Amino acid sequence: QVQLVESGGGSVQAGGSLRLSCAASGYTIRGYRMAWFRQAPGKEREGVATISGYSQTRYTDSVKGRFTISRDNAKNTLYLQMNNLNPEDTAIYYCAADNRGWLSLSLVAAEFGYWGQGTQVTVSS
Repeated sequence: QVQLVESGGGSVQAGGSLRLSCAASGYTIRGYRMAWFRQAPGKEREGVATISGYSQTRYTDSVKGRFTISRDNAKNTLYLQMNNLNPEDTAIYYCAADNRGWLSLSLVAAEFGYWGQGTQVTVSS
């Protein structure tokens, strides 16, 4: 059974940094493309960053230059390094994975079959 467990969320002031982790179990992430999504109160779930099976990456415009997605296949873990955070980054952050479209850089939530439970990130001004 595929399981994804996020950690690393918390509360920081604007300009601060956080590193999210997503530990996978029940499968090896080597054959999966993975992504981070976020959902703020009253808003739709938004794709933040994705990484393909070949470790190519894509980011939504609002986080380019501030966030970095990476994967450690040996540790079966996905990461999201978030720097220079601002209050607009406040949301629940979700890890997602799928073994279809291994080279895809799509950030469409419906294309990911496996999801974690989410971790809260709160940025105060």
